[in-house]
Amino acid sequence: MSARPFSDQAIAAQDIPDDSQLAVSFRLLLGLYAIIPLCLSLQLLDSWFWQGFLQEHLPSSPKQFLLFQIIFGTPHIVASSILLASNTEYLKFYKLKIILMTLAIMMIFGVGSLFISYKALYVTVAAWTVYHVLKQQLGVGRGVYRLPDWAFYLILWLSVAAGIFVYIGIFLKNSLDAQQLELIKLVAGGLCAGLVCSALLCRRYVTTQSGRYFLWSNVLLVLSSFYLFVQQYYFLAILVPRLVHDATAYIFYVVHDYNKHHSHPQNFMYRYAARCHVPVFIVLPLCSFVLAFVLQSCGDGALNALTEFLFGVEINKAVTLGFLGYLALMHYYTEAFTWKQGSPYRRFIAFSK
Repeated sequence: MSARPFSDQAIAAQDIPDDSQLAVSFRLLLGLYAIIPLCLSLQLLDSWFWQGFLQEHLPSSPKQFLLFQIIFGTPHIVASSILLASNTEYLKFYKLKIILMTLAIMMIFGVGSLFISYKALYVTVAAWTVYHVLKQQLGVGRGVYRLPDWAFYLILWLSVAAGIFVYIGIFLKNSLDAQQLELIKLVAGGLCAGLVCSALLCRRYVTTQSGRYFLWSNVLLVLSSFYLFVQQYYFLAILVPRLVHDATAYIFYVVHDYNKHHSHPQNFMYRYAARCHVPVFIVLPLCSFVLAFVLQSCGDGALNALTEFLFGVEINKAVTLGFLGYLALMHYYTEAFTWKQGSPYRRFIAFSK
């Protein structure tokens, strides 16, 4: 995310029309971190009483569950794209950046893939993914705990570094030998220890109770993922940050769209929804979940059938890997500036306790 994503001082309430005002609740955002003790409890119950049933039957990654991808990951990426593309003023405002980033993606992951190894590209995307997820969560919390810049970035980069090693250890474990995997665990553990020490060092700058809750919740987000990784509960290790990140993003998207479109729908999607008496709250989630389901479950098959009929060739994973991969990378890029203070998006965001 950006240097201060979601986290700068919120706009004054009067900047949003009174009859369409909705605010992002920090209490609700903090409540999302309840997934941490829940997943830790499941792991402990499985170890103590269920004889490792969950460990044996859960997949090594949530991505192996199509249902998981339809619920987490893909929908919030699709929602971000819909939010940007359906509001033409946003699309025009960021047009140059979108074009340049599209060309960069084509060069790096299209032409570059002919010269750069798959593993190098994978690690690059993994690092960007982890950075995106943790920068968002730490950025949201920054508005509450208000750390000095050096303290914020110390905790951020320790979190990201630890997260990258955990991510690589989970998703590339089949291509790593035992010694390499142990080294990854050792490095990630050292970074987590450094993260805890840094949080203890920086806590004196946090003057509010809610700020301390947010700070330690974000630290525990990384620590719990590392612990579950070491215990080989890979599904739960990825589920924890994934759920918190995706749900946080949806809260911002829905609040934005409610404040922008509730009184006077300003794009075709919300005008049509108003005619059908569909509540504003569910329009973006409904559209993004339906589209994610269609793309994930039917996209590759439908495109293959079309290209085989027209050209006699099949294009493997053109939708799930190509198109959705492009949307994911574009999402990581655009979220770095679309929610910054002063951006068009932020005109429709306010915060509350």
